[in-house]
Amino acid sequence: MYSKFESPFSTRYASDEMQYLFSADMKFRTWRKLWIALARAEQAEGLDITDEQIAELEAHAEDINYDVAEAREREVRHDVMSHVYAYGVQCPKAKGIIHLGATSCYVGDNTDIIIMREALRLVRTKVINVLALLARFAREHKAQPALAYTHLQPAQLTTVGKRATLWMNEFLMDLEELDHRIASLRLRGAKGTTGTQASFCELFGGDSEKIKRMERRIAAEMGFDAVVPVCGQTYSRKVDAQVVDVLSGIAQSASKFGNDMRLLQNFKEMEEPFEKHQIGSSAMPYKRNPMRCERICALARYVIADSVNPALTASVQWFERTLDDSANKRIAVSEAFLAVDAILQIMLNVCDGLVVYPKVVEARVMAELPFMATENIMMRAVKKGGDRQELHERLRRHSLAAAKVVKEEGGKNDLIERIAADASFGLTMEELSEIMHPALFVGRAPEQVAEFLEHDIDPLLAQNQEILGAKAELKV
Repeated sequence: MYSKFESPFSTRYASDEMQYLFSADMKFRTWRKLWIALARAEQAEGLDITDEQIAELEAHAEDINYDVAEAREREVRHDVMSHVYAYGVQCPKAKGIIHLGATSCYVGDNTDIIIMREALRLVRTKVINVLALLARFAREHKAQPALAYTHLQPAQLTTVGKRATLWMNEFLMDLEELDHRIASLRLRGAKGTTGTQASFCELFGGDSEKIKRMERRIAAEMGFDAVVPVCGQTYSRKVDAQVVDVLSGIAQSASKFGNDMRLLQNFKEMEEPFEKHQIGSSAMPYKRNPMRCERICALARYVIADSVNPALTASVQWFERTLDDSANKRIAVSEAFLAVDAILQIMLNVCDGLVVYPKVVEARVMAELPFMATENIMMRAVKKGGDRQELHERLRRHSLAAAKVVKEEGGKNDLIERIAADASFGLTMEELSEIMHPALFVGRAPEQVAEFLEHDIDPLLAQNQEILGAKAELKV
């Protein structure tokens, strides 16, 4: 087991559920379901297929004889025909009608669509659970003042909970895209070799209505409302590009969260979970590295870069199809799903154990608040009879002097003390302390959190109660 490459998606990152969706077993079981659906639809539209043949196919839908299929593929070098042969070995009465009128893309492409839809649904479940955990966090910390930044420089105040809603809103946007993509996925259907359905015209004597009904029957059996209206040999590879674009969007949102958390952990305001026996560094025992969020960002970068692959593939499909899509898409699409699944696993783990250090948050606020409070201080002094222009100039000078103490001497921000000592302002330390209350500088942030949760998040969570409560155990 140590002598061959193993994908870290399998050994370290992706969940068992997502790995199964892209497994050989899932693929080949779905092929057999599609062959059964085709046989049933063709029988219903008048082809000479018996109930006994269909029953035989159903009896062996799950017990795939992989050894026979693998031996046959070594001989004929064709995966679909190898599995048609293996199925026929198990179903001798039905072997003559397996895959009747179909091309390889009937099972290959339809299976890809089915798997992508199931994978999108699994991703959706995890995104909603991430939102639920962040909603709990935002509600708990909705009124806790914290420094807000522009250009990574202290700007004004926000709240810890309000910042969480920024993360949530991006995942909510991703969820809207997810839902749209899930709802709009269609089967390729039974379109024949180049999409013209010529083989089915031969089978059904040119009866278009029977062919169209056959496709609708197959779609319904596989849980779809419709098939694509037209295609070449394959469904349009733009579908893959659109699906992976959704996954890239989720990766972007997760990376934004991960990077913010890495910065906050550096500021010592917040931390990702850190387990009792976790080692942060082999050389520095005191280290508490944000390794989970670093992994989120690393995997997100992979997905964002990977999203170019399906786009390029879609752009170079010649006429009805070329085969330069196959090797690329089987890696690019599956790994995009596995990586996003891994990202969301980590997100679930981190968001379930976010740590806030209120004293550090407050200390960082108070270190910068004197600068942010200067306008309020000036207005209070003007009300007491001060000259606005003169006070503005004095505040400018005091601010520069206080900043020099902080930056050049490593001292404490003494701006408030300077203002209290300046008779031009006529303000006591007690009056200045009243102005300096952080809650006065957060604007509507607490209300915005409450409104966002009430109007946008709580209804979503209420509609999805049955899928809430997901947990994630990380392998390393």
